[in-house]
Amino acid sequence: MAPEEGGLGRKITIGVCVMEKKVKCGSEVFSAPMAQILERLEAFGEFEIICFGDKVIVEDSIESWPLCDCLIAFYSSGYPLEKAEAYAALRKPFLVNELEQQHLLHDRRKVYERLEMFGIPVPRYALVNREVPCQELDYFVEEDDFVEVHGMRFWKPFVEKPVDGDDHSIMIYYPSSAGGGMKELFRKIGNRSSEFHPEVRRVRREGSYIYEEFMPTGGTDVKVYTVGSEYAHAEARKSPVVDGVVMRNPDGKEVRYPVLLTPTEKQMAREVCIAFRQAVCGFDLLRCEGRSYVCDVNGWSFVKNSHKYYDDAACVLRKMFLDAKAPHLSSTIPPILPWKVNEPIQPCEGLTRQGSGIIGTFGQSEELRCVIAVIRHGDRTPKQKVKLKVTEERLLNLMLKYNGGRPRSETKLKSAVQLQDLLDATRMLVPRTRTGRESDSEAEDFEHAEKLRQVKAVLEEGGHFSGIYRKVQLKPLKWVKVQRSNGEGEEERPIEALMVLKYGGVLTHAGRKQAEELGRYFRNNMYPGEGTGLLRLHSTYRHDLKIYSSDEGRVQMSAAAFAKGLLDLEGPLTPILVSLVSKDSSMLDGLDNASIEMEAAKARLNEIITSSVKPENGNGLSEFPWMVDGAGLPSNAFQLLPKLVQLTKKVTEQVKLLVMDEDEKLSSTGSYDVIPPYDQAKALGKTIIDVDRIAAGLPCGSEGFLLMFARWRKLERDLYIERKERYDITQIPDVYDSCKYDLLHNAHLNLEGLDELFKIAQLLADGVIPNEYGINPMQKLKIGSKIARRLLGKLLIDLRNTREEAIGVAELKNNQDEHTKPTKAAKDDTDYQLKPQTKNDDGRRSSTTSEKSMDQDDDDDKETKYRLDPKYANVRTPERHVRTRLYFTSESHIHSLMNVIRYCNLDESLQGEDSLVCHSALERLYNTKELDYMSYIVLRMFENTEVPLEDPKRFRIEMTFSRGADLSPLENDSQAASLHQEHTLPIMGPERLQEVGSYLTLETMEMMLRPFAMPAEDFPPPSTPQGFSGYFSKSAAVLERLVNLWPFHKHGHANGK
Repeated sequence: MAPEEGGLGRKITIGVCVMEKKVKCGSEVFSAPMAQILERLEAFGEFEIICFGDKVIVEDSIESWPLCDCLIAFYSSGYPLEKAEAYAALRKPFLVNELEQQHLLHDRRKVYERLEMFGIPVPRYALVNREVPCQELDYFVEEDDFVEVHGMRFWKPFVEKPVDGDDHSIMIYYPSSAGGGMKELFRKIGNRSSEFHPEVRRVRREGSYIYEEFMPTGGTDVKVYTVGSEYAHAEARKSPVVDGVVMRNPDGKEVRYPVLLTPTEKQMAREVCIAFRQAVCGFDLLRCEGRSYVCDVNGWSFVKNSHKYYDDAACVLRKMFLDAKAPHLSSTIPPILPWKVNEPIQPCEGLTRQGSGIIGTFGQSEELRCVIAVIRHGDRTPKQKVKLKVTEERLLNLMLKYNGGRPRSETKLKSAVQLQDLLDATRMLVPRTRTGRESDSEAEDFEHAEKLRQVKAVLEEGGHFSGIYRKVQLKPLKWVKVQRSNGEGEEERPIEALMVLKYGGVLTHAGRKQAEELGRYFRNNMYPGEGTGLLRLHSTYRHDLKIYSSDEGRVQMSAAAFAKGLLDLEGPLTPILVSLVSKDSSMLDGLDNASIEMEAAKARLNEIITSSVKPENGNGLSEFPWMVDGAGLPSNAFQLLPKLVQLTKKVTEQVKLLVMDEDEKLSSTGSYDVIPPYDQAKALGKTIIDVDRIAAGLPCGSEGFLLMFARWRKLERDLYIERKERYDITQIPDVYDSCKYDLLHNAHLNLEGLDELFKIAQLLADGVIPNEYGINPMQKLKIGSKIARRLLGKLLIDLRNTREEAIGVAELKNNQDEHTKPTKAAKDDTDYQLKPQTKNDDGRRSSTTSEKSMDQDDDDDKETKYRLDPKYANVRTPERHVRTRLYFTSESHIHSLMNVIRYCNLDESLQGEDSLVCHSALERLYNTKELDYMSYIVLRMFENTEVPLEDPKRFRIEMTFSRGADLSPLENDSQAASLHQEHTLPIMGPERLQEVGSYLTLETMEMMLRPFAMPAEDFPPPSTPQGFSGYFSKSAAVLERLVNLWPFHKHGHANGK
């Protein structure tokens, strides 16, 4: 029989029927969260705490268990839950967490079923139930890049969870186009919470699993802790998905930061409490694309290391116990909490701000609000293409196999299975030994065999297939009619097809190292410091980071490597890429919009180079050398072309001899396989050279001598077309590219004449490359605005949204300052009490209409809801927030954007306006012939908080650029020499585009760039994400929603515990 309830002279007894490890932490009895809260409850003087202890719980009968008014009981390892249920049925105490419902938490299937029953959003999922291990199921299908359950398809990346809630081995499988592999998440072991396994590509079949779509949240897990249905505390933690390294503070505790829940999320917390009848309950929240989802419910959980939370939890539990057992007693919070009576008052610390660390200092009243960077990818291998006509039946049948049997339709081969089929067919067709040309009946047969051998070598390169490095097109050219196999009529059959193999352009070890180093530079120099600078901002949800990339693999991997350096991540790039980088090909890829103008520019460029007539300065501005048509071309360009061709032939002949030497070695072993095998996937994880290949006298990276020869031979043939006696100047950048690559990566091969060839190619390329984007400033502006129109529009949206958000925060702060501060008692009450939310079925599954942005392509207006909770955070400037937008792209978009920025004032609509770029910077840009690998343009926006909101000078724009890694491989200084040994080049530091002391307002910048930018209303509305194809499946319209709005600390996201 329970004791008499709530008498004035008797304390309410609270029974703590849990395993001792949940109350104590080593020898320090009150170091655990549970003990901290119980101590506070006792301090009220209204409660008596009775701890049952392990011996009583496990060994004694329930009849001899202590009597209590209220019972705290929850399952943990070794806990007899059924026994506790029997005790509760016998004594009928008030239960904080009901016991019967705790059985649900051990089965993830029942958890999801319960969540859905109460209308709580969960990720899209499907169940695979097996009665015995490895049981084959007709409703379960697994292919290379997806699984299908009952017809529901889950494209990689997807998540695989055991149905057993106590099994924490959760897997994430990545698509082959992102490098493949699997990441295993597990309970924290030391400083690790996950492990990446690049070789694992097939799912488990040992038991029953839940499959659900991977939800990109920008590297953040949100853990929510309820104490009753009206109180919820949330913390962001670094997700195990990205690199699996647990961030710990100096005391060894996992680093977490409190965040604010949205109204919708508060309602979800209330409903989780009610659904599982667990007043004290923890659950995992995923924030993705402006919506929130519950992916796991843990049951009894307390926040660790938060005294403010302990205070709140004690107050909420006190009210809960009094309402249940002594409703006649007041549950009003006393003005000073009992355990704080003797605490000294802490003095307030002054706020401090530091300088920008890049262009010098900025005023004490200025705050950095936005960092926007457009960045070129890192060092890559030369891009290559092989074209050959094929008539072999094996290859024609392969084309029919993958184009649906349509004789006139082309097919593209990119998947691992398709490329393996092609390799198998090619191996059957390539002769095992190579005969001399003189023994072939025709030179064409020899040429065809050589190209097939090249195709085979390309396909064998890399260890395993990855669609971002190699793709093959097969296009039918000729057909004949043949009798059908069943004898009924005729059908068409292809007899000849064009095979086009594209490969190369892969990020090198040097490119990855460059990107990672630049990320570190940004972390240390682009953000004002506050303790640990950017990482501190990022970890407290005050840093809003989104990273975009074009469709090219080298660009995406550069973005991932940069993110690794920026956020101080560890481990492979694939999980970082999938978690943090969004693909937007429509904004960062392609030259189609300006193809006609670029062809015209190239034609005019060819005319200038091959003509002896010096171009006129049509603008009459002779003091500005960049205004001349073809500015930057050497005056003797045409005389340099024969020398360029001669030296190219010289280098090609030397590489040919290296191929012949390799042939002899291979012939002597009777094998013609590519040696040694090279794993491109492992290479992506390297930032150092492959010493063994260099020592063996082989080319650096995955390129063998055969492919190296094919590269140079193609340049030799295309640069000068002998039968037409004509130079093709569009090949000059490719010759320069190959020279620079081999000087940097293959200097150990000692190719004679390569140094001289590089110098001539560089002279010509420095003139040709900038002029391909416009032969004069007006044409550069026209072409640039067409190529970068969408990107420019997005940059203006970023700046506008930052301004609107900053003004909103300032207005809110001003309004708060005008109101009288509440009393401490009222403040404490509002700190822990959340008003009940009105249930709204639509609101549970999506953000409210009022939260949606006016700009359909950008949901940044919703970003103010994902913020640090200043009540709980030990942060000096909780109101400070910084938006970072990083756009990774190729050379064309860097040139185009720079041309619009520096020449926008030449447009007739802006006549009379000064350039956004100062004169000295225009001169520097003219002398900057190349925007090399990792070149970048940075816009930083500052807010002057002492200037009125309506004053244009409230927001200032600072523009800088870097030439990238444009140091010549032939430089002889000591720093360059040491870097050459690592096959890399340093990245040049940022340079000003404005005079020191000048003031470019956001208003002026918008006015100057708006005529060339896509209007915000032209950006397409959001669409539902499709299956993952290539690196990212998301359409351009929803890429803004791919990364969590205010991501935590340094890392990825997890769909698991």
